[in-house]
Amino acid sequence: MSDIGSDRLRDMARQLLADVPVAADMATFRGEQFDRGLACVHFPVGRGGLGLEPEAQAVVDEELAAGGRRYQNISVNPIGIGMGMPTVLAHGTDEMQDRLLRPCFCGEEIWCQLFSEPGAGSDVAGLATRAVLDGEEWIVDGQKVWTTLAHVSRWGLLLARTEPEQPKHKGMTYFMLDMQAAGVEVRPLHQITGEAEFNEVFMTNVRIPDSMRLGARGGGWGGAITTLMNERVALGGEVPPRGSGSISTLANEWSANAPPGGTAAYHVARDRVTQLWIRAELLRLTNRRAREAASAGLPGPEGAVGKLLWAELNKEILECAVDVRGSKGMVHAHGYPKLRPEKAGVSDSFETSRMFLRARANSIEGGTSEIMRNILGERVLGLPKEPQVDREIPWSTIPRN
Repeated sequence: MSDIGSDRLRDMARQLLADVPVAADMATFRGEQFDRGLACVHFPVGRGGLGLEPEAQAVVDEELAAGGRRYQNISVNPIGIGMGMPTVLAHGTDEMQDRLLRPCFCGEEIWCQLFSEPGAGSDVAGLATRAVLDGEEWIVDGQKVWTTLAHVSRWGLLLARTEPEQPKHKGMTYFMLDMQAAGVEVRPLHQITGEAEFNEVFMTNVRIPDSMRLGARGGGWGGAITTLMNERVALGGEVPPRGSGSISTLANEWSANAPPGGTAAYHVARDRVTQLWIRAELLRLTNRRAREAASAGLPGPEGAVGKLLWAELNKEILECAVDVRGSKGMVHAHGYPKLRPEKAGVSDSFETSRMFLRARANSIEGGTSEIMRNILGERVLGLPKEPQVDREIPWSTIPRN
């Protein structure tokens, strides 16, 4: 463990700001940040970090924000940085880490996550995409669905079945898929907003070198857990500035469209807005405590707490924002254009109706709210697991649609 303190970290961040001109593009700046160990300070030296505790990253981020560099990972490369990099660090070879981590952090190579399938959503372990070893390569055939940003991604975190005669949790292997490889086809899935942030991905005789396998053959479930736990922290564990995010959208709508003061409608709506602001602040502080208490390595089930609360609260906040707009809340100002985002980050539109429509996905993506409650019940409260009659039998014998 490095003995670098907060003062030294602040000096290093300030030196980075001094050495890289403001005019430098994002990739250049973040590349230098990675090389100096200030990308993910809890990562090892030479891998974008300094071997520090995770909470030390806040010191660096504060200094960079004060210097005008406000690159949020969820906008630069949400899946790659939030979920993929920790997985590659935990399960990838040295060669994979050298090849993949830096361009991922810089946003030069976008990543996507190839888990969900038409017949395997919440039950990820039931997936049917097959990978068959052929010499030093794997031949992959199958379909994935709801794959965010697949159309702009260079790499995909792919979970595939390699041992169909094993129980479903034991017969999967994890790979890094080159999304530009022959046989990979990406088709858009338009959401309720009209955008096609999600995709279907079809793989036909796609070849993956065995050198791009993450972890042991048949050990894919362990790698998937690493990714999923980090996904929940990335989605629900963000610690934004006070009063920012969707609660700021609600506050702005209240300022512009509040009912006339002194009326019953005003007092009822004001109480509702106030309670939501308090709950948003409580969640922000809870996530901050969780981040400060976290240690390097695999996040625990507590990530499900932040993800669950964030998903449900975000929907309530935006429902209230639409209600505050009154009759204007019935109209989606931009219509429903069939757009396809051409950059990595989620949409930077803060228009209320769009945010309201997009929030419908919050309780599905990254694990449904029902799954989050199961995780908390079983792993935190110690409640009995739900019955699973197919857990110990060969996957090939499980009935499927």
